Amino acid sequence: MFEEVKKVLNLIDYQRGSVVSRTLLDKESGTVTLFAFGKGEGLSEHTAPFDAMVYILKGNLKIRIANKDYELTDGEMIIMPSNEPHSIKAREKSKMLLVMLKSEIDN
Repeated sequence: MFEEVKKVLNLIDYQRGSVVSRTLLDKESGTVTLFAFGKGEGLSEHTAPFDAMVYILKGNLKIRIANKDYELTDGEMIIMPSNEPHSIKAREKSKMLLVMLKSEIDN
């Protein structure tokens, strides 16, 4: 846990030809993960059982959610709904924050 002010962009570095991630917070209620993408790198299509917010810190990412494409740049965010297929591809070197909120389904 960080007990001092940190500059988020400095908490992770790019690695050529890869995706780097660093978990900043991991709780029963959810996670906060920082990602750095090399140009052209990304996360292949998958689903997650929880809603997630993607916040672009720096760069340009193409995010596909349920067969619809979105292009996000610095300071923009989008919600990826639970159980919807989604993927991410970096159009340039990029950094993003992923906030996943875990919750129980009420029946």
